[in-house]
Amino acid sequence: MIRAAIVGAGGIAGICHVPALRAEAHRAEIVAAVDIDAARVKDFCAEHGIPAAYTDLEAMLAEARPDLVHVCTPPHLHAAQVAACLRAGAWVLCEKPPCLSLAEYDAMAAAERDGGPYAAVVYQHRFGSGARHLRHLIAEGELGRPLVAVCLTTWYRDHAYFDVPWRGRWDTEGGGPTMGHGIHQMDLLLATLGDWAEVRAMAGRLDRDVDTEDVSLASVRFENGALASIVNSVLSPREESRLRFDLTEATVELSHLYGYENADWTYTPAPHVTDEARIATWRTPEADVPSSHTALLADLLDAYERGERPETSGAGGRQTLELIAALYKSALTGRPVRRGEIDDTDPFYREMNGGMDL
Repeated sequence: MIRAAIVGAGGIAGICHVPALRAEAHRAEIVAAVDIDAARVKDFCAEHGIPAAYTDLEAMLAEARPDLVHVCTPPHLHAAQVAACLRAGAWVLCEKPPCLSLAEYDAMAAAERDGGPYAAVVYQHRFGSGARHLRHLIAEGELGRPLVAVCLTTWYRDHAYFDVPWRGRWDTEGGGPTMGHGIHQMDLLLATLGDWAEVRAMAGRLDRDVDTEDVSLASVRFENGALASIVNSVLSPREESRLRFDLTEATVELSHLYGYENADWTYTPAPHVTDEARIATWRTPEADVPSSHTALLADLLDAYERGERPETSGAGGRQTLELIAALYKSALTGRPVRRGEIDDTDPFYREMNGGMDL
């Protein structure tokens, strides 16, 4: 059995991570949980039947000796906690955003070892059957060449949401909705279209009392020539997560909020595509696997058992974070940013806002 531990006994741990681990109970068991609040972690363990409660991460790593640690703490704690787990020989599944900067991400990756342990990021939308099916169709050339994409994370978070001390601050959350909310949809955009080449962006603080942005807009050129428009917002009363891909053979659309099923995807053939049997294959993935922590964890445990790098670790986890850093740099400097230009000499490498005020 794979011995799993959870660090951070807040909402996301109980809502998403515990059910994902229970779904893999045939090969994984939860042996411990950690939280700085002793009463909270004790209650969490009692509620979920977890045998050992800790208030110190290092003590848990030494005594419980987990094979896999789920890091569910606020973003500013991730880098140090992930590195500690890796040094102890434990694989990691880290909530988004994985850290506060590219510098922190690279430091975490440096603690990995060939064959494991590895640190994977919670980018669960890649793993639903609808997304896997679309990626397969595009890879096979079945839908033609990608041309245009739209990526919307238009959510609503009221003023009280930002009363939590670490939210809406560059030094503890790393950014606003671009970093903490839209990261999921942008990751699925990149997983579908591949490497991005150039970003031109704007960001604003329009209504919420935060240090970061509460809305951002970006235009992105991909290496394959496709162009995409991105909106990230926490000011939108009608909430929606939406992706649209226009290819030479079809338009593919996904509309949901926090997770999708196959029924949330629609395929509209181009006027010249009239073969109904062909079109039917687009709309019918072999299985219906919702995007979820459960689907992601299954893939991660498969990688663990093979001793292989998980899809959302290493370069696979960094790609989206680099796009976000470039979006912020473009928005704050007023100029386009190309992939790869944010190196370790760039202020945006160490801070998502490059030390600048919005």
